[in-house]
Amino acid sequence: MKDNKQPIFPQYPRIAVDPKVCTGKPHIAGTRITVSAILANMAGGMDITAMLREFPRLKEEDILQALAFASSQLQDQYFPVEMAA
Repeated sequence: MKDNKQPIFPQYPRIAVDPKVCTGKPHIAGTRITVSAILANMAGGMDITAMLREFPRLKEEDILQALAFASSQLQDQYFPVEMAA
């Protein structure tokens, strides 16, 4: 059965958000692999080849789109900091 839902983020069709999957965290559509899990593994030193071995359901395009999605979510974020005296 094909899912006819429109993606929440049309520019990132591989990213899904569903309150019934991964408690609503952004994840790769059709999986339970969250964007944050991809980021954490890569921050820990795992490269794309290792990720694809560790998570056989992932495709390279999924990983790249997860990175692009995460970057876009931080694009307009500002973090107030105090200037040193």
